[in-house]
Amino acid sequence: MSRRYRYYYDYYERRSPIETDQGIKARSQRGKFAQSWWAERWIHALERLMDAGRLRRGRRYARSGQVLSIEETPNGIIARVQGTRRTPYKVTIRLTPLTDEQWERVTDRMAEQAIFVAQLLAGQMPQNIEEAFKAAGVSLFPDHPGDLITDCTCPDWANPCKHIAATHYILGEQFDEDPFLIFRLRGRTREQILDALRARHVGDVIEEELEEESEAATPLEELMDRFWVPLGRWTRSQHPSNRQWYGCRC
Repeated sequence: MSRRYRYYYDYYERRSPIETDQGIKARSQRGKFAQSWWAERWIHALERLMDAGRLRRGRRYARSGQVLSIEETPNGIIARVQGTRRTPYKVTIRLTPLTDEQWERVTDRMAEQAIFVAQLLAGQMPQNIEEAFKAAGVSLFPDHPGDLITDCTCPDWANPCKHIAATHYILGEQFDEDPFLIFRLRGRTREQILDALRARHVGDVIEEELEEESEAATPLEELMDRFWVPLGRWTRSQHPSNRQWYGCRC
């Protein structure tokens, strides 16, 4: 350990944070935080940048409810985290937004995959959406040090610090509920992306196909006379006449 770090650790006195019951407690009290693949990717991006000690303390902060608030703003995420001082620390997290030209290239690649459009229309995050971004020469999630920009008002010299880590973990759980937050942090809403796809006539085609499938469904009343007719050949053991009726146990 270098002299600088020995001095820092000799000088630094570990203290427990001020307890609060006003914070956002992580749903996960043990094990992993994220449930979805996109939330896991978000958390993994931070874990590659931080040392194990601060990550561990960040998880402890997140699970004990030290993150008092998280707010999404046009410039990223702003959070307040209760630390060892009476005044909560201010944490900011933002991603470098993609340029208009980069988003155009991404949209062109997404338009080539009908499944992407269909899942976005259904409010789902496509499993292989990152392929469209990679094909366009960019990344959806922060893959480079310059992609993830963080700051905290605490005196810790390290960035990211444990307060940023705690915010990042709580944010990961919010990604489970709102997968399109990652789009907004990159500079586009889900609606803007869909509008751009519709401008390429892709979204309209998908919506028309979904409407046609819905209209093609046969009304139930037209099937009532055939409702109990077997559609295939029954084996002797499968035939209804050989089954014992026990009545409804609803």
